[in-house]
Amino acid sequence: MAANGSQEKVDVLIYGPSKPVIDGGFPANFVLHKFENQHDLSRMTPDIAGRIRGVAVTGLVQADAVMLARLPKTEIVSSFGVGYDHIDFKYAAGNNIIVTNTPDVLTEEVADTALGLLIATVREFIKADRYLRAGHWTTQSFPLSPGSLRDRKVGMVGMGRIGQAIARRLDASLVPVVYHSRNPAKGVAYKHYPNLIEMAKDVDTLIAITPGGASTAKMINAEVLKALGPRGVLINVARGSVVDEEALIAALKDGTIMAAGLDVFAAEPQVPDALKTMQNVVLLPHIASASVTTRNAMDQLVVDNLKLWFAGKPPLTPIAETPVKGR
Repeated sequence: MAANGSQEKVDVLIYGPSKPVIDGGFPANFVLHKFENQHDLSRMTPDIAGRIRGVAVTGLVQADAVMLARLPKTEIVSSFGVGYDHIDFKYAAGNNIIVTNTPDVLTEEVADTALGLLIATVREFIKADRYLRAGHWTTQSFPLSPGSLRDRKVGMVGMGRIGQAIARRLDASLVPVVYHSRNPAKGVAYKHYPNLIEMAKDVDTLIAITPGGASTAKMINAEVLKALGPRGVLINVARGSVVDEEALIAALKDGTIMAAGLDVFAAEPQVPDALKTMQNVVLLPHIASASVTTRNAMDQLVVDNLKLWFAGKPPLTPIAETPVKGR
């Protein structure tokens, strides 16, 4: 049972990178146990593990079934970020553990990043910046960019909150939008493609903003990239697992597609050297939501979900797989 507003001690595991808003956001009756990574977590004593009732997952560290099984009294896992494929939510659901994430507060920031990454990629802004810094502009003009938004049609891979926010920005830029998802999104007027290959054939730009996990692993593969074609541009602000990275590298090398803009990678923070050496790729270190304003709001939501739960109230943002009942 939760604390129901009492001042009884509540032991909470802070798992992942240290964050000031989270570290300093709890009242005195919360006892915080901080472990930044799996190696640190292995040092947790059975006594502490047996007292943990809440978990704040502050980064993309794995909260799998083995880890959660060590914490038999856990009632809630409050996770940082909108994606939660790093949490074993099936185990959580089967063991009456509520999982929460931090949607909405990062929607507009990630959508801004996606559009900025798209423009930087098709207009070669990063290459132009390096060209100027190297002093080449004093001797010759920078070449015209082969890409432009003006003659593009974007296929969104995913049409959730963030996908719709990206689509609104594309609307304002007069860029046609269609989308692929397992089911049509409610209240969305854009054309829906049940088949990703068919959508890729009909567009020249893909923006991936779909959840990670087994169901979407490597869904953007060699066949999809071939369908996208030689004018094709791929933007990934979803999860690195959504794209077959080896197939993407091959497609960029041999001209199967024109360019890519990537904020996420398969084995972060490791990025293949092949991508780093390419001139037709823009690479970001997973910064789509990484502004002080947005990250603070996400951190605060992690704290608020835990505080509400242990005050006997429903958390603000439980995931669909672990709905709150009877509170």
